[in-house]
Amino acid sequence: MATSLPVLDAVIAPTLRAPKPRALCTDCGVSRSETPAQCGSACQFIAPRYEELERATHGRTRDPARTDEMHFGPFRRMVRAQLRAPLEGSQWTGITTRLGERLLETGAVDGVIATAAEPEDRWAPRPVLVTRAEGMTACRGMKMGYSPVLALLEEAAALGLRRLAVIGIPCQVHALRALQPSLGLERLYVIGTPCSDNTTTANFHTFLERLDPEPGTIAWLEFLPNFTVGLRYDDGRTRHIPFLQLPLSDLPPDFFPETCRVCVDYANALADITVGYMGGAGSQWLIVRNETGEELVTLLGDEVATQPVTSAGRRRGPVQALRGALERSAGGLPLRRAPQALRPLIGWAMRTFGPKGLEFARARVEMKLVEAVLTLRRTRPRRLHTMIPRSAWGLLAPYGLTPAPEERPLEGR
Repeated sequence: MATSLPVLDAVIAPTLRAPKPRALCTDCGVSRSETPAQCGSACQFIAPRYEELERATHGRTRDPARTDEMHFGPFRRMVRAQLRAPLEGSQWTGITTRLGERLLETGAVDGVIATAAEPEDRWAPRPVLVTRAEGMTACRGMKMGYSPVLALLEEAAALGLRRLAVIGIPCQVHALRALQPSLGLERLYVIGTPCSDNTTTANFHTFLERLDPEPGTIAWLEFLPNFTVGLRYDDGRTRHIPFLQLPLSDLPPDFFPETCRVCVDYANALADITVGYMGGAGSQWLIVRNETGEELVTLLGDEVATQPVTSAGRRRGPVQALRGALERSAGGLPLRRAPQALRPLIGWAMRTFGPKGLEFARARVEMKLVEAVLTLRRTRPRRLHTMIPRSAWGLLAPYGLTPAPEERPLEGR
């Protein structure tokens, strides 16, 4: 006999327990649960289990014979995509938001765990449990900071919700997959977004203040694959700032936390589907990883228009240049030191001849891997053999980064 559920608000944002942070903690929410000791076996930064969890999630690990799986993880197909009718207020066209809406509209799930904004700050993340499709509106757009979404797994269980979707970034998804066998769910859909770097909301406001004299009018920000940062304002104006013109030298060396600097899962390889911009060449980029990911795309029907992925340019030079910049920065931000007069010319060359489409995505993945190895060698050399997976070393070899005997991955990593 089915158990009736209580009448629920469209968006539930309960008061959460205080976290019990550890070293390299991203506050995914597990430490706020009734059993915070689960961090020891679930956390990407304590006990990474990449190959094991890929096999459990997708039925296999990365296949070196399949183009791009070593960069992006197991997948069935990749496409460029956009909603034919973009959702107002979305970061791109709103595919992630619309997936959550469709799951709720069709009754495929009882709730979607996602991230909305705090009422008083459009950039501050607030984990929410959405139980009606209209509630997904609150989750549109980018937020910057830590969002303990996995703390809401207990809230969902207390409400009797057994069919869930979770929208999360890689460190959240890794912990979710590790916990999945113990959750007792009838169905779980995992929609992932790529993640390169995070910071605190306070730090992000400091960054915005250096981009514009009226930072409160900035409504949208994105690091774009044309080597610029795009801004959109409340009045509809847009602006693009070349990477070389960013005020990185004004930011503290620890602006990006160590967790982000040592993360090796930029493409969110444990999600059922990854939705981002990185390989989209101006559109969104879908990595459909398994049968559940295909089911999610089917939910969108003809609302979504897709095109083949494209690739152009070469990544070797930019990745090698970043390695040099990271080594010179000795743990701080990789500052660009080109003369001011030459920066417009260099920026034009990057946009014209630099990597684009999938080549840009490959470059960003390799850049993150370079950063992870160099950071761990400096801060936690004894962790390299557990935190850098076998697939990563193969991508790093062309840049002269190879593991010392004590750095070689453990079996199953």
